[in-house]
Amino acid sequence: MSLFRVLLSIIFPPLAVIDKGCGSVLIVTILTIAGWIPGVIGALVILNKND
Repeated sequence: MSLFRVLLSIIFPPLAVIDKGCGSVLIVTILTIAGWIPGVIGALVILNKND
């Protein structure tokens, strides 16, 4: 997880997980609509997951 991805997930969470698949983007978008902090946490969790 790079510093750029972390900053991007704080500023606009769905854009940070765009290369992780459609499901990840959809989940993070829904979480961001529900509240900005859940979207950031969801993006950081998805980015931190080992592939």
